[in-house]
Amino acid sequence: MTASAPFAPDALLAAFDDRVGGVPTHLSRAPGRVNLIGEHTDYNDLPVFPMALQRDVRIALRPRDDSLVVLHNTAEDFPSVEFEIEPDIPPYVQGAWGNYVKAPASELARRFAIWRGFEGVLQSDVPVASGLSSSSAVVNAVGLALAHINEVGSEPRSFAEVMADAEQYVGTRGGGMDQAISLGARNRHAAKITFSPLRLRHVNVPDDWCFVVADTGKRAEKSKAAMAAYNLRRKECEEALREVAGHVATVNISEKLHTSYPELVAAMDTGTLLEAAEDVLTGNLLRRFRHVVSEAARVEEAVDRMYAADVTGFGALMDASHASLRTDFHVSSSELDEVVAVAREGGAAGARLTGAGFGGCVVALADRWTVGSVLETLVAEYYERRQMVDRIDDRLFVAVPSSGASFQELG
Repeated sequence: MTASAPFAPDALLAAFDDRVGGVPTHLSRAPGRVNLIGEHTDYNDLPVFPMALQRDVRIALRPRDDSLVVLHNTAEDFPSVEFEIEPDIPPYVQGAWGNYVKAPASELARRFAIWRGFEGVLQSDVPVASGLSSSSAVVNAVGLALAHINEVGSEPRSFAEVMADAEQYVGTRGGGMDQAISLGARNRHAAKITFSPLRLRHVNVPDDWCFVVADTGKRAEKSKAAMAAYNLRRKECEEALREVAGHVATVNISEKLHTSYPELVAAMDTGTLLEAAEDVLTGNLLRRFRHVVSEAARVEEAVDRMYAADVTGFGALMDASHASLRTDFHVSSSELDEVVAVAREGGAAGARLTGAGFGGCVVALADRWTVGSVLETLVAEYYERRQMVDRIDDRLFVAVPSSGASFQELG
C-alpha cells in the first residue's frame, strides 16, 4: 500500500504549516467507497460488491518520538484531537469524530503494543454522513499511518480485519466491507468481497458504465439512536438465523445444523431457503431474513452481469435491492426513495440507496450516452426544487473506481 508518486495538495501543506509548523514528512490516504449492491450483508458474512471512490481522506503528518497523537482537521466543524496512545483510550462522547481517530490507535496498541504517535492535519473530500464511508476512511488513514510509523505490517486483507475490529470502538457492530475495499481496491475495478476468510475478487468496471452518486441532503448520522437502529438490524438477523437454522436441521435430519448465513445459502437454493423461513418466522424477523438472503443472491448475479457488461441486468438488480431495503429492511427514507425515482426518470438503468441507509446517498447506474440526462434530471427535479444547488459538485458526481489506501514518504 505505497504509491510511486507522493503528492500532498498545496492547501493541505499550507494547513500543516499553519497548524503544526514546518513541513510534513509523510502522507497517509484512504478512499471512501460506494457500495454498488449487497447492503447489510457483510456483518452476516455474506458478500458485498463495492468500489473505492476517487474521493479520499488525506493526512499530512510528521512522526513524534513519544506516544502523543495530535490531529487537526481542515474542516472547521471538527475540533482538533489530542491523546496518548494506550490499549484502552477513553472515548469522546458518542458521535464525536475524534473517536474514529482513537479507534485504530487503541486497537493497534492492544494488538501490537504500538507507542509512537504523530502530529498532522486531515483533509477530506468524502461527503460526511452520506453513506460513503467517510468515517472508515478516517480509521484506515490513521491506522495506516500508525502502522507504518510503528513498523507494524499492513497487508491489505489482514489489516482490513484489524481495522474492522478497531471500528467496534465507536459502538457500531458493522461488518468488514468498508475497511476491505478502502484498503484493497484496484483502479478501474469493483470488488466482490467475501468474508471468513476475507477475500477480494476484483471485477473490471466496463468503460462505458457510469455510477452516479447523489447525496439526498439527509444526513446518515452516527448518533446514539442511529447506531441503536443499525445494531438492532444486526440482532434481528442473528435471531432469524438461529430460528431458521434450527428449523432446517429439525425438518431434514440429514442436514447438519448450519450456524451461519453462508452455510445456509450454500446448502439450499434461495427459493427453498425462503420457504423454510416462512415456516418459522413472521413480521420483521422474516423481512430481515428475506432481505439478507435475497440480497446475497443479487450480489452473485450482479458480478455475472458486470462481467457480461449487461447494464440493463445490473440495473434491474439495483432496483430490486432498493425495494428490498425499503420494504423488508426498513432503512430507506422519503428522500432516498425520491432520488431513486428521479434517477430512473432521467434514464438510469437502476438505482438504490447505498450505505446503511436512513439517509445519505443513492447510487444510480447509467451508460455514457444517458449519464448526462440522469445528472440533468436530478439537478432539475431534486436539487433545484429543494434549493440545494450550492456545492452541487459535492452533492452529485460520477464515481470513478479508484485504487486503495496508501502511505507515502514526502520528498
